[in-house]
Amino acid sequence: MSWADIYPWRAPEAGGPVIRQVYDQVREAIHEGALKPGGRLPSSRDLARRLGVARASVVAAYDRLLAEGYAEGRRGSGTYVSGDLSGVVDLKPARAADEGPAAGEAAQAAMGFAPLAMASQAFSNGRTLMDARALDEWSKSTRRALRVLDPIHFGYAEPAGDLKLRAAVADYLRAARGVVCTPDQILITSGAQQATDLSLRALLAPGDEVWLEDPGYQPTWHAARTAGAKGVAVPVDRHGLIVQAGVAKAPRARAAFVTPSHQFPFGVAMSMARRLELVAWAREAKAWIVEDDYAAEFRYAGAPLPALQGLDGGERVVYVGTFNKSLFPGIRLGYVVAPRELVGKLSALRRLTDRQPPTLTQAIVLDFMESGHFAAHIRRRRLAYKAQRDALAETLNRRLGHILDVDTPDQGMHLIAYLRDGRPDVEVEARAATRGVTARAISPLFHDETPRRGLLLGFTGFPVQAMAGGVAKLAAVLEG
Repeated sequence: MSWADIYPWRAPEAGGPVIRQVYDQVREAIHEGALKPGGRLPSSRDLARRLGVARASVVAAYDRLLAEGYAEGRRGSGTYVSGDLSGVVDLKPARAADEGPAAGEAAQAAMGFAPLAMASQAFSNGRTLMDARALDEWSKSTRRALRVLDPIHFGYAEPAGDLKLRAAVADYLRAARGVVCTPDQILITSGAQQATDLSLRALLAPGDEVWLEDPGYQPTWHAARTAGAKGVAVPVDRHGLIVQAGVAKAPRARAAFVTPSHQFPFGVAMSMARRLELVAWAREAKAWIVEDDYAAEFRYAGAPLPALQGLDGGERVVYVGTFNKSLFPGIRLGYVVAPRELVGKLSALRRLTDRQPPTLTQAIVLDFMESGHFAAHIRRRRLAYKAQRDALAETLNRRLGHILDVDTPDQGMHLIAYLRDGRPDVEVEARAATRGVTARAISPLFHDETPRRGLLLGFTGFPVQAMAGGVAKLAAVLEG
């Protein structure tokens, strides 16, 4: 690849030696890394035209670059930056490569994100698998979308997203989750995190209190702080968020953020009694509920409980969902179902952030849904993920049952293995990472409650046959 065609070449200054100025300009671009090793240089005729100089001056400058090892000629092809500059250039390391990752990882860690380097390690959470059938149908949907190439793809579109996709999402949520909504209440987002961020900014003013689960998802705490709100840690038990504890700690809270279908990180489902209690509180207090229904598609035992949004009728609940878990994280599409009075505000906030969701990606997802392949994919993944969950739990119990208490959830994409011997889970996480295993410590996810020590292990991104190898690496850490 060469960026020479768009490099901002400067015309030589009057009165100075032209050949020297051309030579210095090309050499400077190579030293700065703007022109990479092996990249093609402009032809002498083209560069002369751009600089407004005689072609002979450029040829002379190129000859000097060739003689000094900065460039190399290829017969019948042109002049290129030398593929090996080690003898002539002390290339400047890009700041992003030199300083960026360390600073970026520190910032992400402070917000509760795992380092990106862990994304490909065994048991990293949030990963998904697409089987051959789904991949083939996804490719067909992509080709159909590319053949059409509607004019909307070449301009600006509705910030809330494509109306046809929003209608398909409304139909899906009505059938699968009991959500009560119309397409105009749905906004397509880049994922659950953006939906959460937009919702909190729309609902909260600086200083407002918001109930947050304890333990809970750290990026949500960060989003609340960014919105200027005061997060109130509300404990969670095996029935979900303890509503009475929230009332006791912050009776005038403006909102509550919950993960009722698969609480993060415990994995419990909020009981029907708690759901009704939470909805009743929101109505009486004129507060809002943000329901993150992530991974609700993947329930492995019994019928799923209906969404809070459906119980409430859509009056006080903002419902958040994502395709990043049901399909794959790289798709970067989610959605929020908002009470009607909030739709305009959320759309305005969306317009001010990243303007609109990508139209072509929306077209592909719409085709995938309308052709019936999305529903079929969910059914197959539910069976496959259950097998993967069972394989991981069985292998952990058999290999490390003397060290770990494995909590096997009825839903979701991860399980928790609690440490029996009281060793710091943060230390285990760090040591496991060096062996290619993501075993996320859960103790940092607690706020006011007494931390428990355990490891969060994702199972949806790894086939059954990969579980034994991952557990063996974890065993080397725990038994070493």
